[in-house]
Amino acid sequence: MYSAQLLDHFQSPRFSGELAAPAVTVRVENPVCGDILQLSVLWDGEVAREAAFKTRGCTASIAAGSALAEWVTGKSRAEVIGFSTAVIEEALGGLPNESKHAAVLCVDAVKALLRA
Repeated sequence: MYSAQLLDHFQSPRFSGELAAPAVTVRVENPVCGDILQLSVLWDGEVAREAAFKTRGCTASIAAGSALAEWVTGKSRAEVIGFSTAVIEEALGGLPNESKHAAVLCVDAVKALLRA
């Protein structure tokens, strides 16, 4: 059902946790399933120097949070603007149809991050 990449991110999440201020922290929720993703990013000018995440949700959402925090680290704001569900799906080796909401949750977090 799940790819090896997704299971790896779920079983060994990268960048798990929370960053202290002056990091920007956003929290988004999927109102249908109740999954919650918190994303913290420490910007150094225009570059995300550090990122961390916390997720309360299903296997796919936890793995997606890990993949998102890993992906955003080292990216410029311009690169982050181009983020899409395809980035997460590629990083996780695909998502089953019933788990695609996890990638949408990540997009919502990035949008919130860029507004913050």
